[in-house]
Amino acid sequence: MKIPAPLRAAAMPRNSGSPIDPATSPDTAPFPSSAAFPGLAVSSDTAQSSIAAASSDVGSAAEDAGTPELGVSAAAVPSEREFSALTERFRPELLAHCYRMLGSVQDAEDLVQETYLRAWRGIGGFEGRSSLRNWLYKIATMACLTALEGRARRPLPSGLGAPEDDHRVAVAARETSVPWLQPAPDSLLFGDPAAIVAGRNGIRLAFIAALQLLPARQRAVLTLRDVLAFRSAEVATMLDTTTIAVDSALRRARARLTESGPVQEDLAEPDESGQRRLLDDYVDAFTRADHAALLALLRADVEMEMPPIPTWFTGRAAVHGFLMSRVVRPRLWLLRPTRANGQPAVVAYKHLDGDRYGAYGIQVLTLIGGRIARITSFNDPSLVAAFGFEITIES
Repeated sequence: MKIPAPLRAAAMPRNSGSPIDPATSPDTAPFPSSAAFPGLAVSSDTAQSSIAAASSDVGSAAEDAGTPELGVSAAAVPSEREFSALTERFRPELLAHCYRMLGSVQDAEDLVQETYLRAWRGIGGFEGRSSLRNWLYKIATMACLTALEGRARRPLPSGLGAPEDDHRVAVAARETSVPWLQPAPDSLLFGDPAAIVAGRNGIRLAFIAALQLLPARQRAVLTLRDVLAFRSAEVATMLDTTTIAVDSALRRARARLTESGPVQEDLAEPDESGQRRLLDDYVDAFTRADHAALLALLRADVEMEMPPIPTWFTGRAAVHGFLMSRVVRPRLWLLRPTRANGQPAVVAYKHLDGDRYGAYGIQVLTLIGGRIARITSFNDPSLVAAFGFEITIES
């Protein structure tokens, strides 16, 4: 069976920061054997069983509208072009789904790649009795649940301890043993600007952090039902369970999120032009180390956290005092605007020498009213490349 080029790309192992070798680029590399990907090999019996479970008659008319169905037999496997045309448009939303489940954009990309490999290998037995979209979500969700087995949740500092209201306290050392929650670039999660507006409530940082408090199966049920609006019967099919079990898990998940505190999904944030203006003002005040201008941008109840540092601050005096006394200096930083989790964000670069600045991390801003309500500074240089920015730049 010939493997489509997008799937050959998916099959290549993740290269952690190394440049791509043109001699082994996805378009020219041979498709690896199943031995190279433990857990991906699917026997014919297993594939047929999985496909049969995914293909019961539970398709939603609203979901299926405009979505071509694909009923194939082992003797009529779709061509490379047909498979890609039918499935590639679902990649951004599947990535967002896996990110909600895992809390890591790198892990989510790996699981989406695995989803497409499994789908290609099992497509010969898919009979089209449910929508192709539902079938892909089943594969992706089950892959995420398997990946989460035995893993610790991905928190933010605010999920581990109480905040500090005095900027003079000792700041804890970086805690590298904790698998911290990661931000996700809008450019990966949304296929077009309209999708960003429609889908950002289900991807905001506060919501993703709250999801990590849930057991994996409850997390899956809540995202499939409340974010993606699948019916209980559809979710039951995806998870190989009953509608009663789905509804019960959904009630427990909603109750757990309520107990953990409000999730700011309906923020009274500025419109798009207001967000851009506020972000520009923040970049200007931060890079110039303008104390008064930065103070004017912060709400009285502003909070700041900085994974992998467990210490976090609450209140304008503490956040402003910390930034001015320990972080902000003239010419020390360069900030580049971007977007993450449907929110305004900046890529942070720290001065190295001369005119050179090196990648430092990603800051995600939560805005309420016309001011900054939260600064989440992910101090991880490796995230900068994931956002499509250079590792070093010149001023």
